[in-house]
Amino acid sequence: QLLWVLMLATIIGLLLQRLAARLGVVTGLHHFFPCFSWHWVFLSLQFPRIILWLMVELAIIGSDMQEVIGSAIAINLLSVGKIPLWGGVLITIADTFVFLFLDKYGLRKLEAFFGFLITIMALTFGYEYITVKPNQKKLLQGLFIPYCKDCGTPQLEQAVGIVGAVIMPHNMYLHSALVKSRQVNRADKREVREANKYFFIESCIALFVSFIINIFVVTVFAEAFFNKTNADVNHVCANSSSPHSTLFPNNNQTLEVDIYKGGVVLGCYFGPAALYIWAIGILAAGQSSTMTGTYSGQFVMEGFLNLRWSRFARVLLTRSIAVTPTLFVAIFQDVEHLTGMNDFLNVLMSLQLPFALIPVLTFTSLPSVMHDFANGLFWKVAGGLLILLICCINMYFVVAYVMSLHNLGLYIGAAVLSVIYLSFVAYLTWLCLIALGASFLACGNTVSVTRTLHLEQ
Repeated sequence: QLLWVLMLATIIGLLLQRLAARLGVVTGLHHFFPCFSWHWVFLSLQFPRIILWLMVELAIIGSDMQEVIGSAIAINLLSVGKIPLWGGVLITIADTFVFLFLDKYGLRKLEAFFGFLITIMALTFGYEYITVKPNQKKLLQGLFIPYCKDCGTPQLEQAVGIVGAVIMPHNMYLHSALVKSRQVNRADKREVREANKYFFIESCIALFVSFIINIFVVTVFAEAFFNKTNADVNHVCANSSSPHSTLFPNNNQTLEVDIYKGGVVLGCYFGPAALYIWAIGILAAGQSSTMTGTYSGQFVMEGFLNLRWSRFARVLLTRSIAVTPTLFVAIFQDVEHLTGMNDFLNVLMSLQLPFALIPVLTFTSLPSVMHDFANGLFWKVAGGLLILLICCINMYFVVAYVMSLHNLGLYIGAAVLSVIYLSFVAYLTWLCLIALGASFLACGNTVSVTRTLHLEQ
C-alpha cells in the first residue's frame, strides 16, 4: 500500500538531485552550500553555519550507523549466528580501511566499485523478488493508487522512513560536489546546458535502478510476510531445520519483520540460499552507504568549518561515533532493538531534510549565483510547498508517535524539541527569503552573496 510513497519520494529525490547538480555545474563550487553560508551577514554570522553543520553531521552519522547495523546483521546471518551482532559491529570498522585502500586509485575506480555493489544489490534482491513471486496486479495498484487502508502510527512511521531513506539530506551536498570532477567550460553557456542535461540523465538512470531495487525489497516483505502469524513461521522454520526457529514464539500474534527476521523467514520458506543471498545484498548496501557517507562528510567539513582532514581521519571519526551507540545496543539488547534503531534513523533522515532542501532551493534560485540557470517561479513555489509539506508530515509524525507513548515527560520533551526544530527551520527560511529579495523581512539587516562569491571562485 505504500509503494506510491516510494515512487513519489524517488521522483522528488530526482528533482532535488537535479537542482544540486545544476548548482555544482554552474558555479563550479565543490562544497556549494558551506561556501555560501559564509556570506550571510546577520546579527550572528556563525549561528546558522554551525547549526546547519551539526544537522548535516547528524544525518551523516545516522547514515553510518545504519551501515553498521545492516552490515552487522548481514555478517551474523552469513555466519549462521556464530559471529554475534557485537562482533559484526566491530568487523565493520575494517571495511573503512578497504574503502581507504580503494580511494588511493582515484574517483573513477571508486565509482566502478560503487557500481559493482549496486549490481550485487540488484541481483540479490532481484533473486528474492523472483523467488517470492509477488502479485503483480497488487504491485501496480500500490504504485499508482495513493491510499493506505486502516493505516495508523506504525504505517505513518514507515512512510516517513521511506522518504528519509530515499531522499538522504547529505546526498544533496555529495551530488553537487561530485559533478565538479567532470571538466566543464563554465564560460560557455551551451556547454553548461549540455552538462546539466547529461548529469540529469545520469541521475535518472541511477535513481531508476535504486527505485527498482527498493521495489524488490518492499514487495518481497509484503508478499512473503504479510498476514502471517508467529506460529505459522515457527512451524515452517522448525520443519525446515532452521537454526533460527526459536526466534519466533509459538503464538497467534501477527508476525513483525525487520531486515534480520526477513532474512530468516526467507530462509525458512525458500531455502538457505534465499537467506544467504539476502544477507549479501544487505552487506553490499551497507558498503555503498559507507562510501557516500565518507565523501559527504569530507565535503561538508571542508565547507562549513574550512577544515581539511584526510579521509582516513574523517572515516575514523565518523565510524567511531557511529559504532559506539550501536555496539552498546548490540551487547546489552537484542536484534529487535538494533533493527528498531535502524527504523528510527530513517525517520531522523526525514527530519533533517529541510536543512538540505532550503539552502539548495535558495541558491539555485539566486540570479547572482546561477545567472541564466536560476530557478523560475514554478520551481520556487513547488520547492517551497515541498519543504512545507515535509515539515508538516514530520511534525504530525512526532505528535502521533509521542501521543502513543502515554508519558507526560515525553510530551514535554517532544514539545520543547519541536519548538526548537521549527524555530530553526523558520529562522533558516527567513534568511533564505531575504537572500531571494524579500528585503522587507530584513529588519535593517543585509545579506551579501555576490561580493564574496567571486573571492571563493
